[in-house]
Amino acid sequence: MIYRVLIFFMTVLGGFVVVGVETPPNIILIFTDDQGYGDLSCYGSPDIKTPNIDQMAAQGIRFTSFYAAPFCGPSRAALMTGCYPPRVNLAFNHNPEAETGLNHDEITIPEILKTKGYATMMIGKWHLGDHPQFMPLRHGFDRFFGLPYSNDMWPFNPRMPIGENPDPRHLAIRKRALMTGFANQGRPFKPGEGFPQPLPLYSGTKVIEYNPDQTRLTTRYTGLALDFIESNKKGPFYLYLAHAMPHVPLFVSEKFKGKSDRGLYGDVMEEIDWGVGQIVKKLKELNIENNTLVVYTSDNGPWLKYGIDGGSAGSLRGGKGSAWEGGMRVPAIMRWPGKIPAGIESSEIAATMDLLPTFARLAGAKLPTDRILDGRDIGPLMFRRSEGDKPHDVFYFFGGRRGSLGPPILRAIREEKWKLHFARRQGGKGPMRAIELYDLENDIGESFNLLSQHPKVAQSMRIRAEEFVKQLSSEMRPIGRVVTNP
Repeated sequence: MIYRVLIFFMTVLGGFVVVGVETPPNIILIFTDDQGYGDLSCYGSPDIKTPNIDQMAAQGIRFTSFYAAPFCGPSRAALMTGCYPPRVNLAFNHNPEAETGLNHDEITIPEILKTKGYATMMIGKWHLGDHPQFMPLRHGFDRFFGLPYSNDMWPFNPRMPIGENPDPRHLAIRKRALMTGFANQGRPFKPGEGFPQPLPLYSGTKVIEYNPDQTRLTTRYTGLALDFIESNKKGPFYLYLAHAMPHVPLFVSEKFKGKSDRGLYGDVMEEIDWGVGQIVKKLKELNIENNTLVVYTSDNGPWLKYGIDGGSAGSLRGGKGSAWEGGMRVPAIMRWPGKIPAGIESSEIAATMDLLPTFARLAGAKLPTDRILDGRDIGPLMFRRSEGDKPHDVFYFFGGRRGSLGPPILRAIREEKWKLHFARRQGGKGPMRAIELYDLENDIGESFNLLSQHPKVAQSMRIRAEEFVKQLSSEMRPIGRVVTNP
């Protein structure tokens, strides 16, 4: 007590600021799947009502230049490790029964937070390898309930052959996909290919259901999230809620079916919004909202090949799988009453890979010093600690690749307002060739190619990109591989 009083008087009389160690905050990350930048009403959706998420934005900060990766797996790799996906050799999506996954030597968000006494739980989609060596409980989570990969990786995928006595779900999904259009339409899987194995739903390390009723997933996940919050209300806790939706095939509970002006996709989004509202309501009931950071974002842009079931990127060009803004710029909202000022926006470059260092700093945890992290602490943006803070003066748009071999594939680079796209290189080899340059400040839709008008800008950015890719190639860490006992 005497020490605290002494520090107080030293602060007042000496004119310097002493930053006290506060109770580490609870952290909730809500991560949707394939949701477009334009699929929330607070980001301009004209026909999807998301009042609870909108209220989060009104009570916190809304980011307008927040980036993920172009695909599900790489996006989760960036989130978990605080790195560009190629750095951890996870620039591709894993299929079921893969022999690779997130390396056990990587240090993840929950592992860092557990050093400060956090209870950790993951609910939802993992997609970083489904072998037991790679699953969530081996990477820092105390509890896990969810799917090991995407909800369309099951026997009812529209590309899967329909056999005798087909499941009604398969017939319904095929009919819907033929109406909306779908990825790789016209390229059906042959017998034995694709996803013949049933989709497992895990609780911990055990499969409790196969091919679960996906109309119940969003509500079921929300209920489990509420139970975890209630059980750990004394904190600190970290909850990672990675929804299966709105990744196709779309499913919604009866209570939201047919409610949206946007059809089935809107119904799905409005159920997710309801779940967000339930979580915020629970925090208020438990009187812990002032010590809880809630983050809402998406893993990549909309899967436009599914037509009306694929979401919208709003005024952005492109969607999932592309290096256009619509493929990698995602909505991001953060709420923490009393800490994050209400109703603010940030147009500075930030990304999902920034969440690891940001969460670590908020928890008072140390970041690893034996490896390179690409993410930056975005606390100054969240809390408006300083004007003009820029966590990133440049962002690199890496594309995917098949398997864990080959050099990083850089598709574009953003530096301040400028974005430069590169031609695809055969095998990732040869010099990088700039093909398009856009001024995102005045052309967010990437419609007017200014390459010929600003060759010096493009040249400078190309050199910088080549240097970064060369450096990154020499620093890539190994992917995890299944280790079998001899």
